[in-house]
Amino acid sequence: MLEFIPFTQADVTSLVSPRAGETKIGQCVHLANHEHSLDTILAIAKAHGAQFAILGVGEDIGPRANLGRGGATDAFTTSMRQWLNLQSNRFLSGAECLILGQVHTEDLQLQSTEASVESLRQAVERLDERVIRIVTAIMAAGLEPILIGGGHNNAYGLLMATYAHYQRQVAAVNLDPHSDFRLLEGRHSGNGFSYAASHGALGSYHVLGLHELKNSEANLQQLTEFGGTWHSLQQIWVRREMTLTQALHEIADKLNSTSLPVGLELDVDAIAKMPSSASTAAGIPLLDAAHYVSYIARNCPCAYLHLAEAAPSCHEVGMEAGLKEVGQSISELIYAYVQGRRQYLG
Repeated sequence: MLEFIPFTQADVTSLVSPRAGETKIGQCVHLANHEHSLDTILAIAKAHGAQFAILGVGEDIGPRANLGRGGATDAFTTSMRQWLNLQSNRFLSGAECLILGQVHTEDLQLQSTEASVESLRQAVERLDERVIRIVTAIMAAGLEPILIGGGHNNAYGLLMATYAHYQRQVAAVNLDPHSDFRLLEGRHSGNGFSYAASHGALGSYHVLGLHELKNSEANLQQLTEFGGTWHSLQQIWVRREMTLTQALHEIADKLNSTSLPVGLELDVDAIAKMPSSASTAAGIPLLDAAHYVSYIARNCPCAYLHLAEAAPSCHEVGMEAGLKEVGQSISELIYAYVQGRRQYLG
C-alpha cells in the first residue's frame, strides 16, 4: 500500500487561481509525480533546487485517542489553497519547496470512527510507523520536512526519524499551552514527547507558553524529572515578568548549547481563537507565533517544522471561517520558517 498520497499538478490546478501579470507560488513549486517512487520524487526535487518538503497528515486519531475533539483532518489542503496562491517574488519564489503530499490515513480514520480508546491508540502506533518512514526518506534526500496537520501525536514520528537520521538525540522546543509529556499509557496526542524521551530520541525539551493550569502536577513532575523546562504563558503574556524576546534568546542559547539538531514544534492551540482540537481565548497573537518560528529558524540548527492540531471545522463561526483562518495562519507560519532557515543557511 502506498503510504503517502502525492500532490500533483492536478491538485495545483484545482487550488490555484492564475492571474495575468502575476506569478503564484503554486506555479513555481516542485510537485510529486504519482508514477515515481517516494525516493525518486525527493531526489528529483532536491536536484532541481528544493530545500523543503511540505507534508500533510490528515488525521484526528491522536486527539480522539487523548479523549479530545476530532477535526484535525483538513489543515493541509486548506493551507495549500492559501499558500500556493501567494505571490512568487523577490522574497520567496516557491522553487525552494516540494509539495510532497499527505500521509495515507484513510484506512486508519475509517477503522477508528467508532473505535474504543484502546483501538484508537493502536491506530496511532500504526500512523507513527508511516510518519517515521516518510520523514526518514525526506531527511535522507537532504530536504527539511514541514509537517502540517493532524494531532500533536505526530511529534513522536518526527523526533524518531530525526534521531535515526542524525544518529543523535534531538533538542525540541514547543510553543504549546500543554507539555504533551503525559504518561506512557498508549499513544495519543498528549504524549508524543514523553514517548520519544522513553525511546532515547529526545535529549532536551523546552515548552514556550505552557499554561500554568492546563497541565497536571503529575505531568509537570514527570517533565521536571526528565529535565524539561518551560516559560509559561502567564510569565510572558500575563504577568509580564519577561518579554518574548528575552525568552526566545534564552531558548536559542539553550538549544545551541546542546549541539543537537532542533525539532521546531508549534501546536496551534497556543494561538488565540485558532480553530483547533483545544482552541482557547487565552492564547497568544498569531504574529507572536510567527516571530517564534522565525527566530528559532534563523538562530538554531532546525531539522524540521511541525504545525499541529489545526481543525477548521472547530471554528466558532463555522467551517468556511475555519478554512480561511487556518489557511492564512499556517501560510504565515510556513513563510516564517522558510525565510528564517534560508537566512540561517546563508
